[in-house]
Amino acid sequence: MRQRYQVTVDVHVILEHAGQILLCLRQGTGYADGLYCLPSGHLEAGETIVECAIREAREEIGVTIDPVDLRPATVVHHLSPESQPRLGVFFTATRWEGEPYNAEPGKCGGLTWAPIADLPDNTVPYTAAGLELYWSGVGIGLHGWTELAGTR
Repeated sequence: MRQRYQVTVDVHVILEHAGQILLCLRQGTGYADGLYCLPSGHLEAGETIVECAIREAREEIGVTIDPVDLRPATVVHHLSPESQPRLGVFFTATRWEGEPYNAEPGKCGGLTWAPIADLPDNTVPYTAAGLELYWSGVGIGLHGWTELAGTR
């Protein structure tokens, strides 16, 4: 009998302002420390993806986003190098309340605004893949699956 597929859902928030996006430098987390990512986190039980995006933006960068200001950006079906599948739901927002700041200094080494077409070299590959799909207007894509198969 086939086992039901289980996957971790990650929710990412792309804050856009003046042609740039906000990135967080991971630090002290044990995953991708020293690399840039978007404000993001795991979907919790009983939470919608919209609620998760709003919560993560508040917890990580101290801003409040109204649900009507979130727009779907893209979805990434990611397979980690350790063969752990994840589903990344990316939202974009151009309006929010508050000035972004590093609200989690124990997990973040700082914030930076970067042009979406010129991401720092030390951006988490999964994050970069989602941003590339969004920038290209692609609604859903894969990351890490072809590398596993050796067909890249």
